[in-house]
Amino acid sequence: MGIGVSVFLLAVGGVLAFAVSDRISGVDLTAVGYILMGAGALGLAITMFFISQRSHTTHTSVTEHRHIDE
Repeated sequence: MGIGVSVFLLAVGGVLAFAVSDRISGVDLTAVGYILMGAGALGLAITMFFISQRSHTTHTSVTEHRHIDE
């Protein structure tokens, strides 16, 4: 899950939790909103962790040269 998807889940969850007052039989939209916001926040935290790890990673390549005596 990338940053864009995480922010989208946060936004949709916020709208469902705080702005929607309609009722659907058998579905608590406020709870669904909080769940989506939690998933978005968790996804954003995990994504930021992996981006941070990737920026601190170093790569070393080793090239071996052979010298031939004549």
